Amino acid sequence: MKPMPHFFSLRALWLTACLLLGGQAHAQAPLVMAISEGTSGGLDHAQVIAKYQGLANVIGGALKLKVNVVFAREFSSLESGMKSGRFDFVMARPSDYPARAMRDDGYNYVASAKPDGHCLIIVPKNSAITQLNMAHGKRFAMPEQVSYMSRFCRAELRDRGFDMAREKVQYVREQAAVGFFLENQFADVGAIASYSGLAKKMEKDGFRLLHKSVAQPYFPLVANRTIRPEQIKAIQKELLALSSSVEGEEILKRIGIDSFDTGAQQSMAELLKWLEK
Repeated sequence: MKPMPHFFSLRALWLTACLLLGGQAHAQAPLVMAISEGTSGGLDHAQVIAKYQGLANVIGGALKLKVNVVFAREFSSLESGMKSGRFDFVMARPSDYPARAMRDDGYNYVASAKPDGHCLIIVPKNSAITQLNMAHGKRFAMPEQVSYMSRFCRAELRDRGFDMAREKVQYVREQAAVGFFLENQFADVGAIASYSGLAKKMEKDGFRLLHKSVAQPYFPLVANRTIRPEQIKAIQKELLALSSSVEGEEILKRIGIDSFDTGAQQSMAELLKWLEK
């Protein structure tokens, strides 16, 4: 057998080196975590990066990879990124978007934020309505009909014996407007998110809690199918540990949550069925 020509062996070595380096660069390419704060955000891309990069660093530390934050300002870009698999991680509210990513696009549950999300049924402090069943036939003010929280509240009321198609409901664009309708006697009963601005100052603004719904996962974090189960477990371990360190508490505070929960996978899997029942 004739010896391999010198130029050919050098070319083969060069090609092999390029393939190895290219594969290494690909393996170490930064992962992408998309953030959506729904319609209540008001932040720009730089502010979102500043707010969530600490969390991304925790996730990246668990994987020993760089994780970059991107801001999905529009729901359309969030959905297209999930469908195409462009996002390695998605942390989004409202919760039905990550739930659809799990059902339709192969994403897997990682964690959700604490406290959980609830629908709060509220009335003016001086209202004669003292029990939920007394709200039958009264005037309701609720977030816009297509919104997640409106669907959440209607599902809760449905399970409590209300047929919202027969009730008198005024749908409003902003949850703050629910308070306006109650305050000005345009409605008798209001439905809002437990994490809304109105809920946080409900008593101060002259409203009373009539009913608190079942809990549902809030601000879930889901992972692309390319993230392996053992990697998800490593991430969950780091997320649960955040509340036990000063640095972790600062990350949680910056995001605006108390802690992470990693046990709501079944609730996430059933969320859409419950909303659409």
